[in-house]
Amino acid sequence: MTMMIKLNNGVEMPALGLGVFQTAPEATTDAVTAALATGYRLIDTAAAYGNEREVGDAIRRSGVDRAEVFIETKIWVTDYGYDKTLHAFEKSAAKLDVDQLDLLLLHQPVPTAFDTTIDAYRALEQLLADGRVRAIGVSNFTPELLAELRNRTEIVPAVNQIELHPYYTQPDVQTADAELGTLTQAWSPIGGITSYRGGTRPTFADPTILDIAAAHGKTAAQVMIRWHLQQGRSAIPKSVRPQRIAENFAVFDFQLTTEQIAAIDALKTGERGGIDPASISADGFGLIIPEA
Repeated sequence: MTMMIKLNNGVEMPALGLGVFQTAPEATTDAVTAALATGYRLIDTAAAYGNEREVGDAIRRSGVDRAEVFIETKIWVTDYGYDKTLHAFEKSAAKLDVDQLDLLLLHQPVPTAFDTTIDAYRALEQLLADGRVRAIGVSNFTPELLAELRNRTEIVPAVNQIELHPYYTQPDVQTADAELGTLTQAWSPIGGITSYRGGTRPTFADPTILDIAAAHGKTAAQVMIRWHLQQGRSAIPKSVRPQRIAENFAVFDFQLTTEQIAAIDALKTGERGGIDPASISADGFGLIIPEA
């Protein structure tokens, strides 16, 4: 069982998927294979993750029909620009071994070179018009940059993927997304980022979340995933452990109460764990995406 969300262009996407950020290529095939066997049908990757090829291998070997798997990937900033972005699509499609992508995002805005970001998005619009992708969107866009993008392009992003977990909820971005009809998709949806990079207050150990988990006989991660789904967001938790991958998918057999959702909402600190989008530069920190 899974839950589907209809995007603003009518395409249906599974609400819950497997993310493979920071998953080593040698671990990616097994993780995606386990996810597909569990029932996941959305896989989120990115050119910058360096594991698109392994994602494609796992999907191909899984025995699951390609039409049933929703593949989402992202263009890295060093491939921004109209022609470069069109070529970046070709690189990703070749590594994933597909002719069409289900969702293609711009990985980051580049505020200091936003004209290039706009050119990249216009390339996504062309890929959509050509049927090479089924939906397009962005990642880590602020309300101000969403507004500028909307003013300078034709197609409203179907998705804005952002850092979003109980400690960092970005209500201003969620509101801007909702006003546009753009789906908010959460990366680090269970607060993994709060337990690494020197984090000292992990969401997994939060007493409020643990109390709610105990009341439902669920894990803290399952409660946080359910919190996203009940508020209409998409979530892409990551794991390489088959047991944890399965646990994260077992969230369709319980409901959080209104009071429990409000209690989790109240945990927000406003502290970002990831990179501030304003700090992204046109050189992409020196990362060059290799050819297929």
